[in-house]
Amino acid sequence: MGNFISWLTENSPGQDNSVGEARGTQPQSLSGMISTLVPVLVTSAIFLAIFLVFRVSQRRFYAPRTYLGSLRENERSPELPRGVLNWFAAFWKIPDAYALQHQSLDAYLFLRFLRICCTVTFVSLCITWPILFPVNATGGNNLSQLEILSYSNINLDTQKNRFYAHTFVAWIVYGFLMYTITRECIFYINIRQAYLLTPQSARRISSRTVLFTAVSDDFLDEARIRQIFSADAVKNVWIHGDTKELDELVKERDKAALTLEKGEIKLLKTVNKERVKSGKKSQPAGEPALDTETGNIASRWITDKMRPTHRLGLLGLVGKKVDTIEWGRAELQKLVPQTQAAQAEYRAGNYKKLRAVFVEFHHQSDAQAAFQVVTHHHALHMAPRYIGVRPEEVVWSNLAIPWWQKIVRRYVAIAGVAVLIVFWAIPVGIVGIIAQVNTLKTLPGLTWIASIPDIILGVVSGLLPSVALAILMSLVPVFMRMFARFSGEVTLSRVELYTQNAYFAFQLIQVFLIRTLTDTASTAVVQIANDPSSVFSILSTALPTSSNFYISYFIVQGLTIAISVLTQVVGCVIFNILYRFLTGTPRAMYTKWTSLSAILWGSVLPVYTAIAVISITYAVIAPIMLFWATIGLGLFYLAYRYNVLFVTDTAVDTRGLFYPRALKQLFAGIYLAEICMVGMFAVSKAAGPAALMAVFLIFTILFQFTMLRALDPLLYNLPRSLQVEEELIQARISDAEQQDKIASNTESNGHGQTKASGSGSSPRVEEVTPKKKGNFIQKFLKPWIYSDYETLRKMVPQDNTLGAHEYSDEISATAYLPPSVTQTAPVLWIPEDQAGVSKQEIALTSKVIAISDEGCTLNEKNKLEWDAEGARPPIWNEKIYY
Repeated sequence: MGNFISWLTENSPGQDNSVGEARGTQPQSLSGMISTLVPVLVTSAIFLAIFLVFRVSQRRFYAPRTYLGSLRENERSPELPRGVLNWFAAFWKIPDAYALQHQSLDAYLFLRFLRICCTVTFVSLCITWPILFPVNATGGNNLSQLEILSYSNINLDTQKNRFYAHTFVAWIVYGFLMYTITRECIFYINIRQAYLLTPQSARRISSRTVLFTAVSDDFLDEARIRQIFSADAVKNVWIHGDTKELDELVKERDKAALTLEKGEIKLLKTVNKERVKSGKKSQPAGEPALDTETGNIASRWITDKMRPTHRLGLLGLVGKKVDTIEWGRAELQKLVPQTQAAQAEYRAGNYKKLRAVFVEFHHQSDAQAAFQVVTHHHALHMAPRYIGVRPEEVVWSNLAIPWWQKIVRRYVAIAGVAVLIVFWAIPVGIVGIIAQVNTLKTLPGLTWIASIPDIILGVVSGLLPSVALAILMSLVPVFMRMFARFSGEVTLSRVELYTQNAYFAFQLIQVFLIRTLTDTASTAVVQIANDPSSVFSILSTALPTSSNFYISYFIVQGLTIAISVLTQVVGCVIFNILYRFLTGTPRAMYTKWTSLSAILWGSVLPVYTAIAVISITYAVIAPIMLFWATIGLGLFYLAYRYNVLFVTDTAVDTRGLFYPRALKQLFAGIYLAEICMVGMFAVSKAAGPAALMAVFLIFTILFQFTMLRALDPLLYNLPRSLQVEEELIQARISDAEQQDKIASNTESNGHGQTKASGSGSSPRVEEVTPKKKGNFIQKFLKPWIYSDYETLRKMVPQDNTLGAHEYSDEISATAYLPPSVTQTAPVLWIPEDQAGVSKQEIALTSKVIAISDEGCTLNEKNKLEWDAEGARPPIWNEKIYY
């Protein structure tokens, strides 16, 4: 232990005569960066080459949105050229707004966030480099490699006045960032309002429905609900009820149905295999070969022992062995009527009412009014309220949680997140220690590290910790979503928003704060033990040189991870393996083929928000990192742009709510930078710069408080005044269409035809509203003029291409009933075989459950064949846009 303390004392900053070499080792920043960059470039080049080669041949994986039959025409993306490189120009010409018009508001705002972060880092680079590089490089502290360009190269004894340059540059950079955040909030407000007020969105059931939770027993009555909100305004009321028994029935029914389906398919494959093996041909169509004794076609090819069987015990491994097909038919003959009777009972109102009510209004304006007012006179009753909730996003099991239990659960979940963050500090701390291998090689007992070649040490200290940290971070979101559900969140979108906040806190603390502290723990333990209050100054003085780790981290993230997001080589291999070898039924093949991968905002967005925050924090302290941050964020933008436009789908729709959260989280980078700069100036005894930064810190707090107080109500609600503006715009469009019709009639050519105007389509908004002209700077500085509601309204789709308001009476009446109440027995889908067994099985099984062999056949190799691109199989259901 004495040797260890001696080592710490010898390597502590206070024992070093050179201020610039506080760590007691020569900087390895440049060699570490190169050691990280070279293997990353090689790996990225290989992955990119694979993508360019397989982009055309693996069309289902790399461009499913261009042709997949499960997507409507208006949801598809345009085809790209099929060459190796000529596709990029066409890809670049597609605007980001295409995602807004053909996918979702979330998808568009995600791309915009990446683009804004890339822009912020690039502009910060343009501001800091010309000023701070000369100031730092001539700072007189005699550092080398990348450290010469950072704050730490300024001599604290003779060059303190140089810190004024850092101060005023920080004012400009962070002032620009705060204005950008404000500008984007204004843009978000207007684009979200324009999107939600389009006829396509406003007529959806989800836009007109409000979910009330924690409803007291005396208000679990449809008549009273209608009295609260006016009977004329309310269209439907759904009072949530207990469905535990019904859920079990539906689960057992569906399990038996799918077991029967697998048994039928196994029988068909067994018969087909034996038929092909025997070399015999099936009888002509309509005259299948029968077993003369049993009348069963299958009995001609196989014995009873070869029929599919399974055991009724645990996992089908123990218990009584039964014939799968006969057992399935018998089970369904009991379960189907029981389930239908239980569903009818629920629809008749014979159920235990729980504490949630869905209220559908005739108009979106009425729903917004109900959402924004205080509904109940008791605190925490009929609250919180939610609007825009799609039925498939409801977490039904959380609707019954009482208000007091939600409070308890929320604090328990917060405690769980805090414990997770603390626990994860252990592996993250180990990563930080590994990154300091150059310091550890002087530790007694670890001197053998010095014999390792510098190239290997550079990889160990640069590449290895970065990759390890990225892997560790990928394991966390699962826990965060568990905490979100436990806390009582009632929709999947709310779960994602909770995860976004929790995971960002995790990223910020683990990837930045703890990583920075552990980066210098080996040289600071003695100081902290002697003076615990020195932790703040340690953080401040460590920031400039600890940026070396984040240069490597950004290289790995920006090149390897970004290219992996684009190419998804491993995902492509896994998809093909699963589809070809592990999808043994037509249902599994269809589901795998038509299911698009989805981006989960709660786990994806915080990673890039954290990267932006780290870049902002180091923008003035170590501006060299802005280069790699810009490159990384730019590559992420391109990678996700391709995926959003051609590969992925929006599974959970927050209606843009994650965007203002991400923007607000950027303030964390501003505060960290300002606090650390105040601390560093104070430690450097530069009173003037410290005081100026403290003043700017206070200004930042006041700015954020004022901005949020002014904009917060508009970030989450639709104002009543826009309803009037939308009506005026619609009236102007109607007048323009009328005038165009009159003009067309007067230009008749005398042959019963009229001249086509333009493209032959109805006038667009651009044709009836004046176009606002302004240069780039004016548009950036005045978003309330050039990005107002009327202007951004042109970006969103105005036609009703999704058929959002075309709901049948059945859909409209049952939209917010629990799934088990409306879910019918699944249609069984089996392949057609040449022996004719499928037809006989259909005749027998259809007596208890619907079954079909259309759209799929068994070939001579006993493989399933189906039309993957255009067919709509028996199990296909038209997508309902709630």
